[in-house]
This record gives sequence, C-alpha cells and structure tokens, in this order.
Amino acid sequence: MDELAQLRKRITTSFKLCGFLIRSENSTYLAEQLLPFEPAEREKWMTVITENLQGQKLSTPHVEREALEKAINELNRVGLDEGETIFSLIDAFTVPRYRYNTRIKKFELDTQPRRLLTQPRMKSDYLQQRYAMLLQKTLRHDLFAPAVIQDGVAAAAQSKKFKLQYAENLLATSHLKEAVVLGLLTQLKEGKFFVEDPTGCVELDLSGARFHAGFFCEGCFVLAEGSYANGVLKVDGLGFPPAEQATSSRAFFGTGNTWGGESTKLLKYSPRLQEVERTNTETTLVFLSDVRLDLPVVMDKLRQLFVGYDSCPPQAIVLMGPFTASTRNHHELRQHLDALGALAAGCEQLKKQTDLILVPSAEDPTAPNILPRAPLPECLAAGLLKAWPRTQLATNPCRLQYCTQQIVVCRLDLMAKFCRNTLHFPPDTTHIEQHFARTLVCQGHLVPIHPIAMPVHWDYDPALWLYPLPDLIVMGDSCQSFASTQHDCTVLNTGSFVKSKFAFKVYIPATRTIEDSEIPGDMDAS
Repeated sequence: MDELAQLRKRITTSFKLCGFLIRSENSTYLAEQLLPFEPAEREKWMTVITENLQGQKLSTPHVEREALEKAINELNRVGLDEGETIFSLIDAFTVPRYRYNTRIKKFELDTQPRRLLTQPRMKSDYLQQRYAMLLQKTLRHDLFAPAVIQDGVAAAAQSKKFKLQYAENLLATSHLKEAVVLGLLTQLKEGKFFVEDPTGCVELDLSGARFHAGFFCEGCFVLAEGSYANGVLKVDGLGFPPAEQATSSRAFFGTGNTWGGESTKLLKYSPRLQEVERTNTETTLVFLSDVRLDLPVVMDKLRQLFVGYDSCPPQAIVLMGPFTASTRNHHELRQHLDALGALAAGCEQLKKQTDLILVPSAEDPTAPNILPRAPLPECLAAGLLKAWPRTQLATNPCRLQYCTQQIVVCRLDLMAKFCRNTLHFPPDTTHIEQHFARTLVCQGHLVPIHPIAMPVHWDYDPALWLYPLPDLIVMGDSCQSFASTQHDCTVLNTGSFVKSKFAFKVYIPATRTIEDSEIPGDMDAS
C-alpha cells in the first residue's frame, strides 16, 4: 500500500473517531494536502482540522469538500482577523462603487444594484462621477487651493495660484485674460475640439498650445489654460489633472474597503498583514501576457516554467490572453486549456501552493470587447480546474490583494490605442513609457480614451478606476515591456510572451521590485 493510500485510511479512521464520515474523493484531497508534512505533523494537522470542523457545527456528519477547504483556509490564517487574507483575487464586477458627496466632501459607498444593460442616464452619469473624482483632488492641489493667510500675509505668495473656472463662467462673459478649465476633451464638431464639464462646453483653439507630458486622447480629462474671447478658449498650455498620493486620497473614503474583497475594512493598514509581507521575502508573483496555448513552442516553454517553479512555487502565476488565435472556436480553446493542465503533471508542489490565474483578452471567446470583460466560462476550463484545483478564472481587468499591497491586472493593447488617438505625440519618444504611466496615474483610470476606441460598461466603470492609486498596475500590452514608477505607483508592462523570446516579469512584494526573466532553451526553431 502506497503512502497516499495509507494516509487516506488514517484520515478516515481519525474522522470516524470524531464522529465524522468522509467520502473517498474528500479524503484523497485532504491526504494530498497533508502528504508534504512529516508523519508527526500530519497527526497534529488532522487533530486541529477535526476540531475546526466540530466548531463549524455541520448539519450532517458527512464532511464535504467545502467544509474541508474552509477549515484549511482558517488554519492558514492563524493570527489574522476576520476577513483578512494573505492573497485574494477580486472580480471586477464586485468592486465597490463610491460617489463623491460635495456637501460633506467625502466619498460614500453606492449600494444601488448594477446591471450590464443599465439605465440610459448612466451614459452621462459615469463620466460625471469620473469628473467629480478628478475635480475634488484638483481643487485640493497646491496650485488651486486658496492661499493660507498668516499674520496678514499670504503664505503662498511666492507661488502662483490658479482659479479653476467652469464652462458656464466662460460662456457668461465675452473676455477673460486668464482661465483654467477642467473638463472632458471631446470633438463635438468635425475638426473642432471642446472642453466639456457638467455646466457646458467651450471650444478650444489648440494652434499655439504647449502640451504637457502624456497622451492627450479624445475622451480624457484635461486642464486647459489660456485666454477666453468670443466663445473660444485660446489654449496656451494643456495638461492633465494633478496626480495625488494614495495616502492622501484614502483620507476621503473613511475606513471602508474601497479595494474590494471579503473584508469589511481596508487591509492596507493591517499590522498583521504588514508583518507577513515583511517576513515572506521569498514570495513572488509571475506575470505573462500573450500566452498562445495553440502554439506548440509556447506549451514547451510553459512546461519549462512549471517544472522550474515546482521547487520554489510563487504565490501566483498570472497568464493573460489571447490564449488562441481569434477563431472564436470554443471547443478548440477547451482542448488547449486541458493541455495546459496536463503540462503541470508531476509539479505537485506548484499545484498545491500556487494560484494559476487566467485573464482573458478581447480576442478570447464568449464575451464582447467591452471592459470589464467576464472571465472564461468554467465549462471550457473544467479539465484545467480538475488538473490544477487552484486555478482561478479572472475578469479583465481584475484586482489582486497580496497582504497590504493592491495590484491591478489588465490585458489590453493600450499603447497602440494611445498612439493612434492622441492629439499630440510626445516628442521625447525615448521615455514614452513615462508618458504612458503619467496618463494612467493622472487620469485615475485604466482606459482614459473615447468609448468608441474602448467601450466600457457604464455601471461598472468604477472597476476601471485607479483612485486611490494602487501599488502596482500590470498591463498586458503587446508592445515592448517597461516599468515606470510615479507617485509611489508602479506601472508595469509585461510585453508579449511570444514576441519577446518568452520573457516574463516577476514581482517581489517584500522589496517591491520587478525582475526581468526569460525561459532559455533551444526550442526557438519551433
């Protein structure tokens, strides 16, 4: 009798002594979880697991898989408060929605039900909420906040202050020498651009404008500075709303969980999770994008990746699509996902300790090209889920929480969309990644672009917000990989796994560093 069978028999006996009955498939699952431990440790674990099951007050003596998983998860979280988790994946459709209350100057949780086919008013409402978010942080910025008077002297006399105008203020006058307006950059007439806010819209003359850093696409919010005359704002400078440190932003949300997940409180300041994060120096997160499972050479490289990580499993391996060519053949994708599960055969430590997260692209089947995108259907990944039980099918985008760190993952060729739709291409192309990162950080949004270029579900637009700023934004863009940090937020692009000679990124949360990795081998000829 092999060791696994002996352990299963021991589990069944131990459970019977405690008054429980356990089916063979559940005893096999528990035996696989306990197998890596020494015999003495296994006995201890069986004792504490049965004690936990007794505390769950099960309605029947039969122990189901769900109760076992709950017991194991709770025992792995010893020392953590209720709702605190070391690692979790957060579905974009469950991200909480907050609205800014101008009266109390705070964000409040919006508990109204949301739908994919929502009310027509939401077409403008989601843009108004995005505008309100950008307006309140802009008004707090040093350039726009009123000067503080001390002993009759303005403390900020040395620095120039701006007064933010609304569109209706400009439309109510004929001339204004200096004006700064925050609004949506839009093209209401062919070849003519306007800045629009909830009070109205003003035509822009951009012929002499100086563009600040970033990609200025129709559909983003801008600060337009210039002189107003005869219904036209002649723009001298066009910039973005100022970025704001996440620590400052969170002060206006209260103690609620703005990030999402099971916890009722924000886990960012949990002292226990901070200690776990500091001591787990070997923990890593692995990111790959453009993982074409229909290419044999990619499957060979993934096998090398799994075998290599079996001795030192990461916390999670995140695979981003497209997983096949855009044939929309559902059955073909199911076959490739089954083959992906077979690649991990023999990598038992990896399958037990690592979450495999699949993030679909716009080309993957069963969902329209609208963000947020639903995950791959479980029916297509049934074989993979059986072979690798810790597989999780994610939305696009999705959120990750590792201890106190907040990570956004999005699979989108956004750089090409920016370059194709920008009014002004940055002259400094050697640092184009900084323009990309600045655009996301200042806009506080994943896709600050016209809905025609990238449509979004109006009711679920808050799932795309980057406010307060997360610790890490992982973009799966097929352009060249890069990393740029601004305002304590790192924007990482993984690049294409196929086009970059099978390169991928490894994030180390304990040190907040990113490592470039590549799978070596002589299979490139394939």
